Amino acid sequence: MSRFDRYMLSQLMMLFGFFSLILVSVYWVNRAVSLFDQLISDGQSAWVFLEFTALTLPNVIRLVLPISAFVAAVYVTNRLSSESELVVMQATGFSPLRLARPVLYFGLIVGLMIAILVHVLVPASRTKLTERRGEIAENVAARFLTEGAFLHPASGITFYIRQITETGELNDIFLSDSRAPGERTTYSAERALLVRTEAGPKLLMFEGMAQTLTLADQRLSVTRFDDFSFDVGALMASAAPRPPELEEVSTGALLRGDPELAQTMGIPRNRLLYAGHERLTQPLVAVVAALIGFAALLTGGFSRFGLWRQIAIAVGALIFVQFLVNGATNLATRTPDLWPIVYLPVLVGFALAGVLLALAGRTRKVRHSLVAAVAS
Repeated sequence: MSRFDRYMLSQLMMLFGFFSLILVSVYWVNRAVSLFDQLISDGQSAWVFLEFTALTLPNVIRLVLPISAFVAAVYVTNRLSSESELVVMQATGFSPLRLARPVLYFGLIVGLMIAILVHVLVPASRTKLTERRGEIAENVAARFLTEGAFLHPASGITFYIRQITETGELNDIFLSDSRAPGERTTYSAERALLVRTEAGPKLLMFEGMAQTLTLADQRLSVTRFDDFSFDVGALMASAAPRPPELEEVSTGALLRGDPELAQTMGIPRNRLLYAGHERLTQPLVAVVAALIGFAALLTGGFSRFGLWRQIAIAVGALIFVQFLVNGATNLATRTPDLWPIVYLPVLVGFALAGVLLALAGRTRKVRHSLVAAVAS
């Protein structure tokens, strides 16, 4: 690698790290606000919030890295052009294709990062996140200890707490149980405690009564009690096994298109193939974004007024590629047999970068011809 390649690559990586940090922070803050409110309102600790945040970060970084690569390529190219460094390198005989070599290295490095994310970190984090969400959904405290709201932790159960004291005592309890066929039972108590036992969590109610309504003869039975134990663990029966989501399945399993896996998930087999090949193209999108950002600005040459027109062209080209990505996703989702179309946006992106580099080389030749004509 030449000195120029190392110099430009270092500039790209430095700006790439800066823009990635900014974009990840902005995206994370927007997601963290709603996540924090949801978890804290469910009675979870700050540690659970940090754990969930860490598990969502790989997917956030995966989304941000291609944009950061594009912005870094545009920024560095614009700065090198405004400081005439690219002009000097072109004057020494560097072609646009030769100038694009460090940008290609940069894109491959970013693509490797995205490959590690999409093939390893994102599936693992999504699987762990789903497991933790299931654990929290089965957590009695998270589903019961919410004051001032009517809760439905299970079918046929309605639960209400007026107040929760600092010591964990529940004041003014209302519990309606209509699970038994033919009757409905309503429990009310002035105080209650939620305790864990070897047999499972229990709700201990004090100074209350139980009202049982028999629907057949509309007879109401009232029983007053000083203390009563209600089996809360029975409400937390384990849910049926949930089929995995596409984000949780490994890339190898997706590329194999296992018919049993497709049947378990309830989707066509070709949908698995599309998802697997889409993961293969995601690292290439970062390479395309970096090359388009560099090649578009290189077509403008040196200008004291900046390269705003070329920057607009680069942004438009990237939007066009992203539009093709969205279109291919929608088309393949509706028609799973068309899963190979996932490679079309990447091929178009490389073609656009090649055309822009060729245009930059042609512009440079025309400019040199005009200079030679004027000199003669």
